[in-house]
Amino acid sequence: MERTRDASAALAAPNAKARSAGLLWLLVIIFGIFAEKFVRGALIVSGDAAATSANILASEQFFRLGIIADLAGTGAYIGATFLVYVLTKPVNRDVALFSALLGLAGSVVMIANITNNLELLYYLKGGGPLAPLAEAQRQALAYMEVRSYALGYNLAMAVFAGQVLLLGWLLIRSTFLPSLLGWLFVIEGVCGWVRIVGIFLFPDFPASLNSGLLMPGLAAEGGIALWLLIMGVNAARWREQATA
Repeated sequence: MERTRDASAALAAPNAKARSAGLLWLLVIIFGIFAEKFVRGALIVSGDAAATSANILASEQFFRLGIIADLAGTGAYIGATFLVYVLTKPVNRDVALFSALLGLAGSVVMIANITNNLELLYYLKGGGPLAPLAEAQRQALAYMEVRSYALGYNLAMAVFAGQVLLLGWLLIRSTFLPSLLGWLFVIEGVCGWVRIVGIFLFPDFPASLNSGLLMPGLAAEGGIALWLLIMGVNAARWREQATA
């Protein structure tokens, strides 16, 4: 009887981690969409420093809420990355570790990048050493922080593209999760690198193509978040691969 209970607990353990990872990944998506689309997408006017500054000052608390969402989403991503590492380690420990390290590196870049949004508010509020500057000058400086944030975001996406490409390889070779999820991550990684190369090489990279190359990522990450949260992993096969 005791041995049966131990076996049941061993099989349940990976699914507890899987559902926690799925929940965290779902939070990453929710926080990210809120901060990027509903906050910055509503307040930032492309190419117009004055309008962007006016919008942010009129909705400062809303803008700050977007910063909190960015921090919370990054924290959730770090947690999900660790749990996914634990789950995929039986497939190939070295590749899983490298993928997790890339996820952590990208998260560090994202956290550091948030300082651009805090500095933006500093420029717009004025006072202190900024007092001698005209309002238009402070607006221009604030808008440069918007551009700097976009640059830092894309640098982080380049690192994440490497992470998800390796994760896709792990999922394809796993026996306890659908290989379709792995192929979606491979496509996301390739599209991510194509997008970054396009943005860095061509200043007038089409916005429609930029958005289109992000869609595979939403499918892959949304898919694995829901699968892990609802279905979990095939615990028996996970244990077989873990003890092989």
